[in-house]
Amino acid sequence: MSEFALTNPVKQRLRAGDVALGMSVRLSRSPDIARIAKATGHDFLFIDTQHSIFNIESIGYMAQTALAIGIAPVVRVKSINDPDVSLLLDNGVTGIVYPDVNTAADARRAVDTCRFAPVGKRSVSGGYPHFDFRSVPLSQSVPELEEACLLVCMIETPEGLANIEEICATPGIDVIHMGTNDFAASIGKAGKFDDPEVVAAQARVIEVARKHGKYAGCGGNRNVERQIGAIRNGAQFVTTQTDASFLATAANQWVQGVREGLKSRG
Repeated sequence: MSEFALTNPVKQRLRAGDVALGMSVRLSRSPDIARIAKATGHDFLFIDTQHSIFNIESIGYMAQTALAIGIAPVVRVKSINDPDVSLLLDNGVTGIVYPDVNTAADARRAVDTCRFAPVGKRSVSGGYPHFDFRSVPLSQSVPELEEACLLVCMIETPEGLANIEEICATPGIDVIHMGTNDFAASIGKAGKFDDPEVVAAQARVIEVARKHGKYAGCGGNRNVERQIGAIRNGAQFVTTQTDASFLATAANQWVQGVREGLKSRG
């Protein structure tokens, strides 16, 4: 038996009833983004391959750095049909987020890809970086990898919302995540986060997820007060901002502060 035990800090926080906050990664290709996320109080990286261009090697380096410092490397893949999911999970990633999960069949496909038998159909490898490439018996590594894997399904369309009960009833899913931005856009109300239909949809996702023993999450809404409101309503898995947004906001505040200060002194 290896002395190394694999854990997922996000799953630990969720089970304890706490909130897990993730930094969305779209700009950085450096593994040091994991250290910045950790230093700023985040619990996971949300590496967004749906909307950004990454190569597998870059994701692997970020994931393995995140593992080493105790935050979870989570990847939003391109679609329910993304062919790289197994490769990501074999090379350091401990969480997969599927966008646009619209039916129970979509949810079942996600489970089949991410979970080992008998729950799913994930293939077995060896020499996993999750264990620092130690020689760990499969009788230990497979159950620990299964336990550490966080599977997140996103609800982003009226179809997904209509099928929310069946999706949430699918065994093997950990988190049901409301994609607020895309959902609002899908009903012709892009950016209207306070619209009653959008607010009701988010409340419905949180309610049904919790009813079925799943954790609820939300993303796409970059307003602090709205995020706090979602958390108070039951969301536990929450993305804060993108790395690009954090950088641009801080840079803008600094530069504007200097320029305004110079004006005030004449």
